[in-house]
Amino acid sequence: MRIIGDSVRLLYMELLGQKIEFPDDYYQGEYIREIAKRLFDEFGDTLQNESPEGLFKHRAETENFDDIKKTCARLGIHFDVFYNENTLYETGNVSEVIEELRDRGFAYDGDGAVWFRASAFGGEKDKVIVKSTGEPTYRLPDIAYHREKFKRGFELIVDIFGADHLASYPDVLAGLKALGYDTDRIKVLIHQFVTLLQDGVVVKMSTRRATFVTLDDLIDEVGPDAVRFFFLMRSIGSHLNFDLSLAKKQSEENPVYYLQYAHARIASILRFAGEAAREFGYDLGDLTELRLTSDTLAPLREQEEFALIKLLLEFPEVVESCALSFEPHLLSDYLNDVATAFHKFYHMHRVVTQDEKLTLARLTLCLATRTVLANGFRILGISAPERM
Repeated sequence: MRIIGDSVRLLYMELLGQKIEFPDDYYQGEYIREIAKRLFDEFGDTLQNESPEGLFKHRAETENFDDIKKTCARLGIHFDVFYNENTLYETGNVSEVIEELRDRGFAYDGDGAVWFRASAFGGEKDKVIVKSTGEPTYRLPDIAYHREKFKRGFELIVDIFGADHLASYPDVLAGLKALGYDTDRIKVLIHQFVTLLQDGVVVKMSTRRATFVTLDDLIDEVGPDAVRFFFLMRSIGSHLNFDLSLAKKQSEENPVYYLQYAHARIASILRFAGEAAREFGYDLGDLTELRLTSDTLAPLREQEEFALIKLLLEFPEVVESCALSFEPHLLSDYLNDVATAFHKFYHMHRVVTQDEKLTLARLTLCLATRTVLANGFRILGISAPERM
């Protein structure tokens, strides 16, 4: 945050006509320039002596965080609470953790730094939690933050980390054990990295050099449904290649299009079923009143019908399995199987036939399939289109 604040300050000074030396590791994106420009428009040249960690950092943090919240909202993601890491320092929680670890014999000084005795909890070696410069390493505020979570009374804590945290999170758990907390109440999920492909070529990105594709760009390009589904359709332990060209395709090659098309196809069948049935000389009545009963489904005899019914019956078990394993991709895999089974049934058997009872049975099966697909889509956070 110090660097991003100073990046804004330097670009502000450039707007004042000063020649600046811009370090390679500073943030150079257009979004940083826009923040500097807004500060210039608002304050003119009155911020020349402002600290990088004052208004420059504050404005960068506020505006970027507002953008993050807006982007999340576009994907239907809303957080009840945001916890600012800086709060841990302002309230003295970080200092309390160091002292408590010292009191328990699990923190000590060495080479000008403060060390955590990670070796006492199975670690290969002890780890620095405060550098000789006085700056904390990532482990220390993470330990303090989890301590606060326990104090807030949560029975289950789910941590979602990127693969770059693989080496550090065991030290955080060890730190919590050292403080006397039950780490069995923490579930750690490690996500592999995401690679964006454009026409089969990897898109190279660098946050500081501002060569990147934002999540907003991705949503603008392919829509929120495709973005959500592509992230959810792979196990968290699998590397995700987000194929931009595939996500834009309006064909069955696109996995989210394939699922939504099944739902839209069923909606189309139901819309025109009544009219088609009247051509055969009978009235289906209100199709929304159809109920899954043994009598209604008795005329179903085909292998494709039974295969689809068996799949639909698995839905509650699949949802439970997703919840217990923290693996939503199991649901997307299942919905793909349902869509495939339905498309096969549809291509091999007419839904509306001259046989009224058989038609009602197949329409009931279509309704049940639509219900399962729509419920699955709602859990995954994607739309259930009636027309495509």
